[in-house]
Amino acid sequence: MKFLFPALGGLLFGYDIGATSGATISLQSPELSGTTWFNLSAIQLGLVVSGSLYGALLGSLLVYPIADSLGRRRELLIAALLYVLGGVLTAFAPGLSVLLVGRLLYGLGHAWGSALHSRNLPVSDTWYTNISKGTIYSSGNFGKVFKMRFQINAVGGWRYMYGCSAPVALLMGLGMWSLPPSPRWLILRAVQGKGSLQELKEKAILALSKLRGRAPGDAASEKQIEDTLISVKSAYMEQESEGNILEVFQGPSLKAFIIGGGLVLFQQITGQPSVLYYAGPILQSAGFSAAADATRLSVVVGLFKLLMTWIAVAKVDDLGRRPLLIGGVGGIVCNLYPSVLF
Repeated sequence: MKFLFPALGGLLFGYDIGATSGATISLQSPELSGTTWFNLSAIQLGLVVSGSLYGALLGSLLVYPIADSLGRRRELLIAALLYVLGGVLTAFAPGLSVLLVGRLLYGLGHAWGSALHSRNLPVSDTWYTNISKGTIYSSGNFGKVFKMRFQINAVGGWRYMYGCSAPVALLMGLGMWSLPPSPRWLILRAVQGKGSLQELKEKAILALSKLRGRAPGDAASEKQIEDTLISVKSAYMEQESEGNILEVFQGPSLKAFIIGGGLVLFQQITGQPSVLYYAGPILQSAGFSAAADATRLSVVVGLFKLLMTWIAVAKVDDLGRRPLLIGGVGGIVCNLYPSVLF
């Protein structure tokens, strides 16, 4: 079950999306907010909702230059610390400014927790089957559903919703502390000449044996590390022989860059992630005025997304990414049109 600890990083950010949906209702309620500053403007509410996203953006810029030198285990430990600090600070915020700082710290935690797919590498070292891949991609969506919606009618319920992320982050930190460094990272450092090749290779073998639950230095782990060393060496040499980043904007690479970058861009500018952040208020404005009713229905939205994610993970290898993408985009268009009419 070692793969669960890295996957908690995705769950925590997904949980934040789900919790924010209900917390925005509680935070703005004169009866339930438990504060004197509940009457937030649209800009202030937007900052509360997007505070973690700003933190994730800032953190991504900070972590990118140093990610490989730290290693995935250290990244996830830092992420867990930031998640705990952000969750606690948000839960006990005496005012809006402190609340925003807590949201920013929480977002920084997500940046460290997902830096260069850092969650994926420890998971791939610990498990053989598609369960690890499914856990990575669906843990965030599970988090969106697994929120403290039953606290929506409690005074200061938004504090409980945000604060409940702290114990999970603490569990993530303790779990990552108990795990060894990523074997692949150790091999990469050896290839880069940042230590003794033999010493780092031995550490990688022991780390992989521990992650797989085998006897220390077993033959299977030793063979896998030898194979990994060959593949990492080959990839590193190819990377060193390649030109600079400007070549991405030239020749055949430009077309691939436009297609790949365009897919990411248009997925975001459609605003589809914001639907989950504002699910509660949107449903309230649609006629479900009771806070509890709006929150329960937002859980249904999250459950449906979780179901679709599991289907996509299970079928992506059989169907391919293109049919799933076309089907997903078609579904968005077909559902947005009646939503606008409504």
